[in-house]
Amino acid sequence: MKIKERLLSRILAQFHRPTGAVGHVAGWIMGRRSSNVTRNRWAVRILDVQPTDRVIELGCGPGVAVSTLATRASRGLVVGVDHSQVMIRQARRRNRAAIRAGRVRLVHTPVESLSISDGPFDAALAVNTAGMWPDPAARLRELARLLRPGGRIALVSQPRCPGATAATSAAAAAELASRLTDAGFERLRTEMLDLDPPAACVIGHVAGSQHQPFGGTARKEHGPSPGSNSKSGPR
Repeated sequence: MKIKERLLSRILAQFHRPTGAVGHVAGWIMGRRSSNVTRNRWAVRILDVQPTDRVIELGCGPGVAVSTLATRASRGLVVGVDHSQVMIRQARRRNRAAIRAGRVRLVHTPVESLSISDGPFDAALAVNTAGMWPDPAARLRELARLLRPGGRIALVSQPRCPGATAATSAAAAAELASRLTDAGFERLRTEMLDLDPPAACVIGHVAGSQHQPFGGTARKEHGPSPGSNSKSGPR
């Protein structure tokens, strides 16, 4: 492998498991690139977070979605979980005021070692991280137990593989929907965000709610296209 290719591979790996100085740069990019910010804020809107909700995000990265969740859950609690200490530090800086106010808590742990006593939660979110979980089916079953009856989950995927297209995003959405169904989630729906490639969000609910599904039928929302297929990071 050529030196440039080896270096590029090491840099891209930092978007999955950020460490050290290069991981810090990866987090800086994830926290500021317009398409990443748009995707996270869109996912939070779909999750329909209410002022008193308790929400957990798996793979919170530099805390972009946590910040938006905390704004909506103004009298609730947002718990952000990430396996990277670099990301937790960046998320802590981005959400300093909400942490001091007791509305945000950040947890440094791998998802497979998650031990949380802040539940039950009303909602859960994972943006471009579910595909990297060890044994995703087991992780989703654990999340279902952390959610209250009728609680909802949003899994987001924007494929970053070379040449990814709308068809790639549709296939990713179908895979997420299958995993949610296997884990016992009900009343699934899929929404797409018009990025390049599109971002897919699959929403599911824990059994036990008497309420009607929120949000109505699936729709496509439009956001600014990043203009390329470059890999900007998983979150």
